[in-house]
Amino acid sequence: SHTDMEFHRVQLRVLEELAKRGRTVLVGLEMYPAGEQAVLDRWIGDAALTEPDFLKESRWYHNWGYHWEYYRAIFRFARENGARMYGLNVPRAVVQTARKQGLEALTSEQRALLPERIDTDSAEHRTLFKAFFSADDMHGQLPPAMFDGMFVAQCTWDGAMAHNAIKALKAAPGQRPIMVVLIGSGHVAFGLGAERQAKLWYHGRIASLIPIPVYDTEEETPIERARASYADFFWGVPAATDPLFPVLGLSAPEREPGAPMSVIQVEKESVAEAAGFAVGDVLVSMDGTAIDQKETFNRIMSEKRWGDSARFEVRRGEETKTLTAHFRRRFEAPPAPCATPPAEPAKPAEVP
Repeated sequence: SHTDMEFHRVQLRVLEELAKRGRTVLVGLEMYPAGEQAVLDRWIGDAALTEPDFLKESRWYHNWGYHWEYYRAIFRFARENGARMYGLNVPRAVVQTARKQGLEALTSEQRALLPERIDTDSAEHRTLFKAFFSADDMHGQLPPAMFDGMFVAQCTWDGAMAHNAIKALKAAPGQRPIMVVLIGSGHVAFGLGAERQAKLWYHGRIASLIPIPVYDTEEETPIERARASYADFFWGVPAATDPLFPVLGLSAPEREPGAPMSVIQVEKESVAEAAGFAVGDVLVSMDGTAIDQKETFNRIMSEKRWGDSARFEVRRGEETKTLTAHFRRRFEAPPAPCATPPAEPAKPAEVP
């Protein structure tokens, strides 16, 4: 949903309609940790802060790998209407520690960033979380211990965002404040993510809204029903096509600062697969710029458009290889042409 522009248009429309009805609208952001709050406040209150400076100072492409243009209209609306924006996340080290060592391994400083209780015992949530990865070649075959760690990390993430959203809501001035939390549907579906964590210690009203496509492109049929428990409200949107901006189609998570970025997954039928990337490749440079961190990679990718290309240097074992990625949209194979009728045998010309 992060790369579906229709989803973000729905998010913007919700903010607009709530503001029209006189609500004091607050916007909770999945992509920013609470530690970036100062620059978010400047975005709303300092007209001299330009967009490029905001992206740089808030470390947009460090905190979030998705293109700014997907969210630009939402941020412009908040700025023009004085709707305060809040970072809801926690530093990555907190979630990474929870994933690798468990919640009990968090330091007292890290634990203070989270709600008093985080529930990791929901069988329903565990089943749903596993289903998200069932068709994923990499995550679908995870060892149980690794899956357990990822599930704890997800619950920690959900709990942190719920905690920070409600803390901001309770402290908000203004008339009838309402917190609109913009997060991926995986944190919302069936009320098992952030909402479930919030209800452990918050007894106010919570409602969820998820945009859903109105057409199944695989079955080529309209979608006329949705499971009522999926969300409190549905908003129909056109079926997703290619993302508005190109994606490479590989996973290369950032490790410790300065550590090389190694490819851990190459998506099937992706730009990366066509370019010849392989699991284990170390990303050295892109278009001549050294890839020293994930932020550098995300920033260069943000400058690409469909139809562009990129030249990568990768280290594969002891070799350095040059790979060229051509960013081309996927397309369906055209239908077979109509059969050409067999030619009739030529008739001999009549001689007058």
